Amino acid sequence: MRSSLRCLSLKALALLTAVTAVLAVTAAPPATAELHHPRQAFLRGSIGGLFLHWGMRTAPAHTSCSAWESAVTNGGWNPSYWVNEAKKLHTQYIVLATFHSRLGYARPWPSAIPGSCRTNRDFLGELVTAANGQGLRVILYMTDDPQWWNEGLGSGQSWLNSSAYSSYKGRSVDLHTRDGFGEFSYDNFVEVMQRYPELAGFWIDNDNAYWERNGLYERIRRDRPHFTLSNNNEDTPIMDMISNEQKTGMTPSYDYPQAVYTAAPRLIEADFKLPTSGAWWYTGSDNAVDRRLTLGRLITNAGSSVKALMAETPMKAGRMPPAQEAFNNFANGYLEEIWESLHGTEGGGYMYGGLKPGFWNDGAHGVTTISKTDPNLHHVHVITRPSGSTLRIRDNGYEVASVTDLRTGAPVSFGQSGGTLTLNGVSNWDQYDTVFKVVTAGREGILPRSTYTMSASASASGHPASHAADGDYLTYWDATSAQPVSLRFDLGSAKPVRYVGINQREDSTTYPASGSARIRDYRVYVSDDGSNWGSPIKTGTLPNHRGVQIIDLPATTTARHVRVEKVNSHGVARLRVDEAWIGTAYAGDGGPGGPGDHQAEDATISQGVVESNHAGFTGSGFVNYTNVAGSYVEFTVNAAQAGNATLTLRYANGTTTDRPMDIVVNGAVVSAARSFAGTGAWTSWATTTLTVPLNAGANTIRATATTANGGPNLDKITIG
Repeated sequence: MRSSLRCLSLKALALLTAVTAVLAVTAAPPATAELHHPRQAFLRGSIGGLFLHWGMRTAPAHTSCSAWESAVTNGGWNPSYWVNEAKKLHTQYIVLATFHSRLGYARPWPSAIPGSCRTNRDFLGELVTAANGQGLRVILYMTDDPQWWNEGLGSGQSWLNSSAYSSYKGRSVDLHTRDGFGEFSYDNFVEVMQRYPELAGFWIDNDNAYWERNGLYERIRRDRPHFTLSNNNEDTPIMDMISNEQKTGMTPSYDYPQAVYTAAPRLIEADFKLPTSGAWWYTGSDNAVDRRLTLGRLITNAGSSVKALMAETPMKAGRMPPAQEAFNNFANGYLEEIWESLHGTEGGGYMYGGLKPGFWNDGAHGVTTISKTDPNLHHVHVITRPSGSTLRIRDNGYEVASVTDLRTGAPVSFGQSGGTLTLNGVSNWDQYDTVFKVVTAGREGILPRSTYTMSASASASGHPASHAADGDYLTYWDATSAQPVSLRFDLGSAKPVRYVGINQREDSTTYPASGSARIRDYRVYVSDDGSNWGSPIKTGTLPNHRGVQIIDLPATTTARHVRVEKVNSHGVARLRVDEAWIGTAYAGDGGPGGPGDHQAEDATISQGVVESNHAGFTGSGFVNYTNVAGSYVEFTVNAAQAGNATLTLRYANGTTTDRPMDIVVNGAVVSAARSFAGTGAWTSWATTTLTVPLNAGANTIRATATTANGGPNLDKITIG
């Protein structure tokens, strides 16, 4: 009799729960995708989280839930240990993945809902309390997927108990179907919300049609409006954050996630394993941690405004395997030294401003960050160092005031010219990440947005060309899939134009290239009247790299109308641009053509072509002289006063034959048939330096080939 009464009460409870759920869904407004919301504050303020896969299949695996719980408790599991390990990694939240399809669907809390492993000890509640006490948050992983219901078990066995759940619901429910499991997991969502109001939210593996039909997300938003929702591998609009599994195939291996489903400012997360090999959970092996790869991923994600979810593999009693624990201890001190460059920052070179990230000179690669509160405070993270002692990065219009080594505080010698910040004489490169603190004095030489108007040859509804120059990173120009397609600037009157900056939305990938929507080949035209454009003044190819791309124009360019045309993309045709702008002068040059570096590809070229097929050049390319005597490259240089200046020419000559040139300043030969001997290879660059007289104001410097072989490949000149 008691058994029957209990069964009836369970059926009544299940019916009441179902009716309540239906009423709640009926009453709740449709869930909407909110790009910004106060509940997201802890995620936006974080650099990442600790991802813990820990359940029934943690080695040595158990098939008995009670035996697993006993082993965990007797092993000394302590939630404070996990919190301390997360703090060593300088993360701000913990994602607990125990109710995981491939870990036996264990629920580490005393659930009232039968159907899979449920513990008597409240592991989840203890972890939430311990984390909140230390200023961290806990997010609970919830799976949608029953397909691994018997993985690791014998034939006919299952981690799921459909019979027990059916009895609880008062009707037959097969947990091995997606709908049946969707109902079971829905009930668990509701139970967790009711039991753990201090939880930070749910991290969901994909989606389930049952949840959508029955208004799960509306229910969460109504019952726990402060809970965040994160979704893995599927861009469900209601989610606060989209997570991407950061796997392999990138160049460098630590770079941007290979799949980014949506663009910032939506919250984006990249999750990756710390152990170099093995499963996402502990299988009995103490797998090594690649420190360079792991730190590179963490720092690159921070420099991309992507949250890094670092997966470690806790053993049954909760402790990390020795190799991972050793990495955590190392990371604690390592990250502390550079913490100001990661915390409270956004990725530089994107919609938030900042110096250009990515591929720099001589094999260097890294990211930049910019302070959320001080737009003149930047950090440069050199993860892969250059082959020499010099680093050159695009300044994106910032006038640099000082550069120091963040760790030591020592000043770093620098120069700025031609849109490039050059750090000189660097000898103490860190093996993982050399960090430079760069203080700027604002942006210089960029045309104010209010002084020009935008138009385009094609625009999607709601995303006009004007959105590419409104200073609002929540809006963008959508060029549709048209090819070619052009973006046009009307400057109101003729003005000097030195370069065009283009910030393409970062929801395309670097790898594989076929998935990238970034501009490949381009053409730039100018016009006085907006009708007659003539031939392009610049053609070229933009790399399939992230961050702001700069198109430098010939130094003498003056125009009212500028048209940038995308000829084609690296992969898919879609093009979306957050912001585009015109640079009328380079920062730090004191106006067009001042002292410093002057790229050959931006000069006047007679009988020569701009190429970029030999590595090691600076700027966007170099000039390959036509093989005739008289071919030349001519630069325009401004000098504040008359006097002698040091002229350095950077070149490559892959032949064994000298390719002499006359160096002519203001029409006078100052060095006749100057030698440009072979450098051993077209990728081996050399310099030659001489003293030249300059007049106050504008000067012309021409390098003219004197033999039928033409000149060498000319990269740039530098005026000292």
